[in-house]
Amino acid sequence: MEKVMSRIDTFFGISKKGSTIKREMFAGLVTFLAMAYILAVNPTMLAGNGAFDTGMEWGSIFLATAISSGFTTILMGVVAKYPIALAPGMGLNAFFALTVCAPWGMNKSWQFALAAVLISGVIFVLISLTGVRKKVIDAIPQSLKYAVGAGIGFFIAFLGLKGAGIIYIDTAAALPALGSLSSPVMVLGLFGLFLTIVLMVRKVKGAIFFGIVATAVAGLIANFAGISLVVGGVEQMPHWSGFDLTFPAFTTFGAAFGEVGNVLTSPEGWLIIFSFLFVDFFDTAGTLMAVAGPAKLLNEKGELVNSEKALLIDAIGTVFGSVLGTSTVTSYIESAAGIEEGGCTGLTSVTTGVLFFASIILFPVLSVVTGVVTGPALIIVGILMASALKNIDWSDFTIAVPAFVTVIVMVLSYSISNGIAVGFFTYVVTMIGAGKAKKVHPIMYALAVLFAVYYIVQIL
Repeated sequence: MEKVMSRIDTFFGISKKGSTIKREMFAGLVTFLAMAYILAVNPTMLAGNGAFDTGMEWGSIFLATAISSGFTTILMGVVAKYPIALAPGMGLNAFFALTVCAPWGMNKSWQFALAAVLISGVIFVLISLTGVRKKVIDAIPQSLKYAVGAGIGFFIAFLGLKGAGIIYIDTAAALPALGSLSSPVMVLGLFGLFLTIVLMVRKVKGAIFFGIVATAVAGLIANFAGISLVVGGVEQMPHWSGFDLTFPAFTTFGAAFGEVGNVLTSPEGWLIIFSFLFVDFFDTAGTLMAVAGPAKLLNEKGELVNSEKALLIDAIGTVFGSVLGTSTVTSYIESAAGIEEGGCTGLTSVTTGVLFFASIILFPVLSVVTGVVTGPALIIVGILMASALKNIDWSDFTIAVPAFVTVIVMVLSYSISNGIAVGFFTYVVTMIGAGKAKKVHPIMYALAVLFAVYYIVQIL
């Protein structure tokens, strides 16, 4: 046993970084608790978040989420040796279901959306291998990067407020309205929200996860929202025949793969691909830069060590996840929770990945999670993502206008892609109007033209 521990220490360089195996494994547990909410939220989101039915089965998405998260997180730990976990990204799953598939959005099939994820993953792999990724990132102003992240945060929070019953869509006025305390759904949603807020402000590790669990338990006890749980013995534990569907990869992924041609020949398809690529690009870059210092991932020059491997694994995760049947897999900023506990090597990620695989046995419990249960979690995640607004220079009107437009259009049009397109186009127009046309990168001009053509074609 001592030899095994010594080999683990040597392989991950644990002692060299002043850490211990015990500390690294505990950090992995903390990271898992901080992001385990995705196991419940992602299936609910991709299935339509209660607003409509995408045609994807909750159980299949859960299984794809757990396995893709576990596999890519372990790969990140073993190959790049980073203490960073990966899973289907929030915002990206909302875009998949509520913009691409929703009847009020692009009204595409989930097979079409999954094919777009696959293509974006393949492009991401190629970009990661060639170094083009850095050039594309550099071309987009930092203010717009922050605005997109914040806008998605507001978008997700809106979905959470709706799912928790705190607001609803007044069909007569065609506007959002405040829910009623006479509704048990809203009461349960408020309970979950305030409990999660308290856990967050008290800095409880895994606050979002514990908030989901507590809300689900409260719903079961009070019978709010029609939640019920079948209690049984071993026969109730999940097994391959216990899911309504196996992996879409094994059943209907052929149909999704058949949509690749349609995606590539459709203007909408390329907008969808770009949206997946864009958000994944900056989610990953932001996460790596945010945790680099505390995780001791920087060399003497202040550069990320093994960043090429980390970016490539992130890209591979998207391809792997799409094959299993889930939206874009990306690096999670919640990894910072484990890093704060001292995790600084790949063993932290390996531990988190193993726990994702172990979570599969919790399927009977997690299957009771509904929109009202995950609503508070979405609101909190939205708040965390919206914090990016603090990095925008609001005193500079040239920067403030496109940033604001990106956020507001994304929320009010109920579309992430609309926010990105209109925001980017507004940026180019604003810069030209300010006499700063030469400061706009050619790639931004190309994107602005692409978006303009897309909307003109829609009108025609």
